[in-house]
This record gives sequence, structure tokens and C-alpha cells, in this order.
Amino acid sequence: MGTDTPAAPLERPLAGNVAIISGGIGDIGRATAMELARRGADVAMGDVRPTEQAQPLLQELRQLGARARYDRVDVADAPAVRQWVRSVEAQLGVPTLVIANAAIVTVASVRDITPEQWSTELRINLDGAFHLAQAAAVRMLEQHRQGRIVFVGSWAAHAPHPTIPAYCAAKAAMRMLCKCMALELAPHGILVNEVAPGYVDAGLSGRMFEQNPALRQSAIAHVPIRRLITPQDVARQIAYLCDPLNNQMTGSVLLMDGGLSLVGPKPADA
Repeated sequence: MGTDTPAAPLERPLAGNVAIISGGIGDIGRATAMELARRGADVAMGDVRPTEQAQPLLQELRQLGARARYDRVDVADAPAVRQWVRSVEAQLGVPTLVIANAAIVTVASVRDITPEQWSTELRINLDGAFHLAQAAAVRMLEQHRQGRIVFVGSWAAHAPHPTIPAYCAAKAAMRMLCKCMALELAPHGILVNEVAPGYVDAGLSGRMFEQNPALRQSAIAHVPIRRLITPQDVARQIAYLCDPLNNQMTGSVLLMDGGLSLVGPKPADA
């Protein structure tokens, strides 16, 4: 990604890069893997789900011409994450596009959430993001490679929700981690940013919307632009942050919430 490297063809601007994605076979992870592969990157995905669940996605990625692999990995386990990064490097090359995407959400009030639920969520959502970003950054620095780190955050980092306090706290802390890493790594050509979606029609919220169509309509009515975010919407913004033409933006939050931050959580969230 150095400025002295000839630019890749515009239709494959990420050619020559290896992407590593945690939460890689969830909805956003899948969409991101496909988007980065279409733009020329090779892709390594990690998740806690069984290997057989990754096979259809691996096949799709390879049909796009990407080298691709999948590893079962728990991002809360720092040594396992370091080994994952090393294994990816041995097969595909040094990961230069790092997508910290793995996350869970516990729906419980401050009064009701247990210490175990709180700790588990922070270990995955915050510690897990740090483990991947740190391990990949160390290898880029050691190999004198430039790159991009993208944290998949949330508008909940700055908009408190009483029903998901651990998630809000983890995403807020991740935002500061992003800024700290951006400051430290900028002189080395490693740009670090966050993409912060609002209501995404995927994962837990997507399942809730599917089970309760009235809730979906209520959410849509509350978003100023009157539409929910798709995993593909998020993936395109992640790809933008990874693009070599995006060579100035670091320590920034790419807020893509459809205007939710202008109005705050809907009453049903409180």
C-alpha cells in the first residue's frame, strides 16, 4: 500500500492485499469478505462456528479468484488470535486489511445483566477487537508493511441504550482504542478507522425484525432516511476505508446510521 507501489487496476484496487476478518461468517463478515474479494483481496475469515458452515462462502470467494481460508478461533483468546494471524501469514501473506468485526450483544438492563454476561461481552467485543488489531499490527510493523485496520463499531458507542449497557460500553471503549492505535500507527502507514452502523437488518436485530414485522416497521419509521442498513451497506463502507485512494483518513468514525444520531434511540429501546 505504499505510495511508491504502482496502483492496481481500478476494478481490483485491493489486489495484493490479504484481508483478515473476525466474525467472518456472520452476516456482516460474509458481506465484507465478498466485497473485499471482488475488489481483489485474498481473504481469511475467523469465527467460532463449525468449519462446515464456512464452506459455501469459501467456494464463492474462490470463484471470484480470491485465495481464501477459514479458521475456528475465539477472539477472546489472545494466544489463539496470534496463532491465527501467523497461520494466515504463512499461507496467504501478511494481513494488511484487518477487520475487527466479531461481536455479541446481551439484551439486559443494568439492573439485570449478570457479572458473567458483562465480562463475556467485553471480552469478545472489546478485548477480541484489541487482540486481532494488535496481533496484525505487530506483524505489519515487523514486516514493514502498510495497511488498514477497521473496527466495526456502532452508533451505540455515543447513543446510550438502557437495554444493552455492556454493548454500548464495549463499543465506546473500542472507539477510543481506534483513536489510540491510529495515533501510534500513523507514522508507519497503517490507517485505523471505525465504521459505525445504526440499525442493521442482520444478526440479532435482523432476527428480531423477522420475528416481529411491526418492530421492523417501527424501526424504519424512526430512521430519518426511512430504511434499515444491510450487511452489504456496511461492507461497502469497510471497503471504502480499506481503499488505497483513502490515504488520509485515520482515527475517524464513519457514521452510517441513516440519521439516527440526530433523533436518538426510539422509545421502545428505552
